[in-house]
Amino acid sequence: MELSDLRIFKAVVREGGITRAAESLHRVQSNVTTRIRQLEEELGVDLFVREGKRLHLSPTGKLLLTYADQLLALSEEALNAIQDSHPRGMFRLGSMESTAAVRLPAPLAEFSKNFPDVKLELQTGNPTQLLKALLDGEIDAALVAEPISDARVENRIAFEEETVIVTAESYPTIFGPQGVPKTMIVFEQGCPHRRRLEAWYTERNELPERTIELGSYHAMLGCVIAGMGAALLPKSVLDTFPEAKRLKCHVLPEEEAVLRTLLIWRKGFKSPNVTALSNILSGEA
Repeated sequence: MELSDLRIFKAVVREGGITRAAESLHRVQSNVTTRIRQLEEELGVDLFVREGKRLHLSPTGKLLLTYADQLLALSEEALNAIQDSHPRGMFRLGSMESTAAVRLPAPLAEFSKNFPDVKLELQTGNPTQLLKALLDGEIDAALVAEPISDARVENRIAFEEETVIVTAESYPTIFGPQGVPKTMIVFEQGCPHRRRLEAWYTERNELPERTIELGSYHAMLGCVIAGMGAALLPKSVLDTFPEAKRLKCHVLPEEEAVLRTLLIWRKGFKSPNVTALSNILSGEA
C-alpha cells in the first residue's frame, strides 16, 4: 500500500466519486478507477459500496480513511522535519571520557537551552570504539583525539588540549636521571593518552615494567598520588580533581604536549544537530 494510493482514495471520498476525483488530481478517470480497484485487491476488501455510478464508503473504507488521514499527516510531518534545517529529534553524541567530563558540560548546556526540541544522548569510549559506532550508525557524531585518517568521516577541530605527565608530589623531575616511573597508569588500549605516554617511554628507551589499566581519571590519579606510577592526561582534568595539590605536574615540550580533539561525523551526513553543535564548539574554541 503506497501513500499515493491513499491520496487517491481520500480524493475519491472527498469529491464524492471517481470523475470529480480524477479532475482534482489531474488524472484520467480510468487511472483513478484502476488504482482504487488495485488497492481493494491488495487489501482484500471492498472500500466502497457501489450503487450504479455512486460510491458510498463501506465500513472497512471508513476505517481505512481514519488511518489514511493519520498516515498522510505523519508523512507530511516527516517531510517537513527532514527538509527543516532547525535541530530537532534524537542526537546521539559520542565522546572520550575526559572530554565529556571537562569540556562538554558548558557547550551541551548551551545546546540544550538553544534547541529544546533535541533529545541528547551521550556515549563515552575511546576513539577506536567511537569511530566504529559512528560508521555503524549507532551515533551521529563524536569527539575524539586526532589523528583520524578514515576517509569515510569529516571533522573539524573542537578543542586543543595541553597534556601533562603526572606523578606523586614527592617524585623528582621526569627529565632527570631517574626518568619516568617504571609503572604506567592508563586507560585500555585505543586511548590516545595511553598511546602518547607509551611513545614517551619508547622514545627514551624507558620501557615500563608494569602497566595498570583503570576505567576513570579519578581512579588513575588516586593511584598516582599513592606513588604507584605515572599517568598522562589533559591538564584540564586536574582542575576537577580535589587532590590535585598532591600531584606533581610535569610540563611537556609543546610538540609533545598539544593534542587536538576533533568533532567527527560521517562524510556527507552533517545533520542540523551536528551543525548546531559544531557552531557552539567553534565559539568555545
